[in-house]
Amino acid sequence: MEKSNVFWKFGICLLSLCALAKGRTLDRCTLARELDNLNVPRHELPTWVCIAKYESSFRTHVVGPPNTDGSNDYGIFQINDRYWCQPSNGKYSSNGCGINCDVLLSENIAASVHCAQIVKNQQGLEAWSVYNPHCRGQLESVDDCFDSRNFVGSGGGGFGGMGIGMYGKN
Repeated sequence: MEKSNVFWKFGICLLSLCALAKGRTLDRCTLARELDNLNVPRHELPTWVCIAKYESSFRTHVVGPPNTDGSNDYGIFQINDRYWCQPSNGKYSSNGCGINCDVLLSENIAASVHCAQIVKNQQGLEAWSVYNPHCRGQLESVDDCFDSRNFVGSGGGGFGGMGIGMYGKN
């Protein structure tokens, strides 16, 4: 009986790892091009690329460990569930972006970008703890990401690769 319980627990752990494998890991140029396709101003791209690098290592599926207040951070920009998204466990959230946190873990970064813009507009870039030590001031340009020799395909931009920007412009 105990052996079957161990196998059952192993199966649950294996399924959990498979669930964690969803999402994708972008590189800096793929992220820069997708942000551009979502109409993020070109001059802001290096900052957002830097934030994603230091917050999630460019991974869309990351849920950070609990913060000191018990909240968690979600997705490529590590958006906090106490203020900006509603966690699926029903825990209280101000839900400033009006979104379920699980949406921020998607391969499609449009919702994460939209929510990150809301956070930036309300709190500034200092809302990200990595901004001042790593992403403020002179940053690596992403201009090379738009050089046709480096454009290896970004997996589509905007909503599901349809080329439709977050704000309907293209």
